[in-house]
Amino acid sequence: MAPVYGPADFAIAIRPFQPGDESAFRALNEEWISKYFGMEHKDRVTLADPVGQILQPGGHIYIALDTDEPIGCCALISMEPCVFELAKMAVAESYRGRGIGRRLLEHVVRQAEALGIRRLYLETNSRLANAIHLYESVGFRLLPPERVTPSPYARSDVSMEMWL
Repeated sequence: MAPVYGPADFAIAIRPFQPGDESAFRALNEEWISKYFGMEHKDRVTLADPVGQILQPGGHIYIALDTDEPIGCCALISMEPCVFELAKMAVAESYRGRGIGRRLLEHVVRQAEALGIRRLYLETNSRLANAIHLYESVGFRLLPPERVTPSPYARSDVSMEMWL
């Protein structure tokens, strides 16, 4: 696991999910979801069992670390062959504004390309303008309403995709 350098003054490492990462994955996501929206049933199910809900069906989870401290995460959830949802992306509040989200997102997109994924999909909320700008800056584009599948999340009002 090599350090990933970027605009911040320190190196972070990004690695695949390992046994024991469950609580950090849950805490990082609960922090931002609770702050901006409130936990929903689908959040509780996914965060209670990321191995069963994401990894075992063929997905991937990546953890960003500062030394040994988990400070960010992002998942690729299998939707259909060669199509994955980019989801559950979070950076610890004390680390925001340092370019970690961008480095994590770029890393996950590179991993998706290496895995042969052809299309990435994501759902977000229009209140998260900084996140939408970040997604657009790496190549995600807004989906027109007629191409949007209803979401299990009440907070989802923006859908985006990226072809690799």
